[in-house]
Amino acid sequence: MYSLYSVLVLVIVMVASPWFVYQALRYKKYVGSLGQRMGYLPVSFNMDADPSIWIHAVSVGEVLTARPLISDLKRRHPGLRMFLSTTTLAGQQLARRSVQDVDAVFYFPFDLGIFVRRTLDLVRPRLFIMMETEIWPNLLRECRQRGVKTAVVNGRLSPRSFPRYKMVRPMMKRVLDHIDRFCVQSEDSARRFIDLGADPARVVVTGSLKFDSLDLPSTAPQARARDRVLRYFRLSPARPVIVSGSTMKGEEAAVLRAFRRVKASAPNTLLVLAPRNPERFGEAEQQARSEGWKVARRSDLAIDAEPRVDVVVLDTIGELATVYQIATVVFVGGSLVATGGHNVLEPAVFGKPIVFGPHMENFIEIADAFVSNGAGVQVRDAHGLEEAFLSLIGDPVRRARLGAAARALVEANRGAKEKSVAVLAALLPQEARSYPANVRPFRPLA
Repeated sequence: MYSLYSVLVLVIVMVASPWFVYQALRYKKYVGSLGQRMGYLPVSFNMDADPSIWIHAVSVGEVLTARPLISDLKRRHPGLRMFLSTTTLAGQQLARRSVQDVDAVFYFPFDLGIFVRRTLDLVRPRLFIMMETEIWPNLLRECRQRGVKTAVVNGRLSPRSFPRYKMVRPMMKRVLDHIDRFCVQSEDSARRFIDLGADPARVVVTGSLKFDSLDLPSTAPQARARDRVLRYFRLSPARPVIVSGSTMKGEEAAVLRAFRRVKASAPNTLLVLAPRNPERFGEAEQQARSEGWKVARRSDLAIDAEPRVDVVVLDTIGELATVYQIATVVFVGGSLVATGGHNVLEPAVFGKPIVFGPHMENFIEIADAFVSNGAGVQVRDAHGLEEAFLSLIGDPVRRARLGAAARALVEANRGAKEKSVAVLAALLPQEARSYPANVRPFRPLA
């Protein structure tokens, strides 16, 4: 089975290599990271061969979710080095800039035996942690052979991805047998992991770590960095602002149409467009210009001056959560097109009224909670987005009600970090526990 999987990985890499070359030439992606992806880390990375905890977070969202977990693990296990890997360039940049408690950041290796063995030889983890649904068969098998404990944290299996995994259930069962603990977000995800073959005794419902990854406005340690970003958006309190975060291809057009309707009744409104993928910054800017709007990039704004444009394209990494603070209304992208949605919690922590589309498969439990608690507005299509923008811009009472409910929902659901850390501590029993937590193994319904 593993030989067939490795051949498949090689075939995929070969077929995709022209695309990787194009991305490298056009956007400078993957340039300089190939060696690390093949397991060649600098000798100075872990010169003394110290044991470690290795956390893998694919991209920006997973890095942000992992930050509070990393801090607690570092404090609990000071004798172990802390390493963080990412897959994407954006995740790597954010990790290097904003994660304080790691000894080093590197690119995750291709999941082929020779590459993962090189990486493990230098990283020397006692515990390997995968954020959300990062399951790599060859790496997990190698960890099991070396006695490295493994865990999925903030795990989830969406209704959209579950049928694909179930098609290869025999293989998935063998792979899941190599994972020592599954800290999952919900009862539904727990059942899906078990249906794929995970041992129920290893599955623990800890809740969503995304609630704990948010810095509450009154306690955020990054206040200085936040204020520095906001100095580029010195807006009049009376100026409405629509922030469209993490938009995907096809969504900017719908947002711009809705924005045109808003401008007819509120001419001073500012739109902040934040494409999810950095390579699409230019595309979003051109699209807004082609519709006749005055446009500026965030990187071109003057400090301590109000943007004298209609549209600002947020062309920076890691600032979106901060920019949500200036929003009158927030649209969370990836939800009007079928890409599974994005995180609604970042604007919620600031008490903002949130709008999202029908495609929230990757955040289905959170989306359902927001709708059922009157903490968010879910629209069916682009026309619904226009109506939602118009309604909310003109109704401050409704905005305040939605924002207060969103903030209350975030505060009520915090606590997954302590539960997850307690589960992980049991995998490293020689270290003293410092977070007594009430964690409960998943129990299948009779």
